Amino acid sequence: MKFALHFGNITFPDAAGAARLGQLAEAAGFDSIFAIDHVVLPDDYASTYPYSADGRMPAVRTAAYPDPLIWLSFLAASTARIRLATGVIILPQREPLALAKQVATLDAMSGGRMELGIGVGWLEEEFKALGVPFAQRGKRADDYVAAMRALWAEGVSSHHGPFVNFDHMHSHPKPVRGAVPIIVGGHTEVAARRAGRLGDAFFPSIGAQADTFPLVDIVRASAAKAGRDPAPIELITGCPGALPNAGGDPLAAVEERRRRGVGRVVLPLGPFLPKLEETLPAFGERVIRAFS
Repeated sequence: MKFALHFGNITFPDAAGAARLGQLAEAAGFDSIFAIDHVVLPDDYASTYPYSADGRMPAVRTAAYPDPLIWLSFLAASTARIRLATGVIILPQREPLALAKQVATLDAMSGGRMELGIGVGWLEEEFKALGVPFAQRGKRADDYVAAMRALWAEGVSSHHGPFVNFDHMHSHPKPVRGAVPIIVGGHTEVAARRAGRLGDAFFPSIGAQADTFPLVDIVRASAAKAGRDPAPIELITGCPGALPNAGGDPLAAVEERRRRGVGRVVLPLGPFLPKLEETLPAFGERVIRAFS
């Protein structure tokens, strides 16, 4: 079982805080840190936020939202082993050739530690501000993944899809392991099918307003339909019972997730605050070590 921390870049948006978090998490045995993504946030919006009961974002829109790739680059330079994950980057909003170069560069410079968590987004007003069509964003994301993987592969790259077309292009550096793992985020059946078709992992949001475990069967069925082996697709979920001060037995809570096929537990940083120097090592000793 692996363990990750979520919301790193908005919890510690400053350089000193990012370094502190990364070094403490790495020493405690955490596998990865996730950073979230919003390029801009409207002052008001009509879109429904899918991860709260009232459909509104709980975060203050004037708070710092550091770019996840730049923030993870600083984290990489401050650490040696911990993996760097976007959780998730809003893929249809990014130019895919530039993103492929940025992600591969970060992977190469960090020694192969990058994981690209992707989502299709929910905030239509943000898409409008960026000049990106909100419609067909799922199909756009699928095409972008294929284009990026073509650029990450060895040799000269070509890709012809509904949104991206290029012939005989070179993009260097390449990812250390030949590709960057794609983590598909989302809480819907569409996201689950996408994870089965093309993902290396599936990460249903830890804030989803319904039980997301039934989506796992959809991931596996979608993988089989696409001619893929479902077994290597990593399942990443939250685990509220493992959080500090949750009550109960955190080991039993994690074990329940493990029995259900979860390979990585992602925990929000909030319950570990403010005394990270105490809470992260304690979690490492009590929980992470038990599943090492």
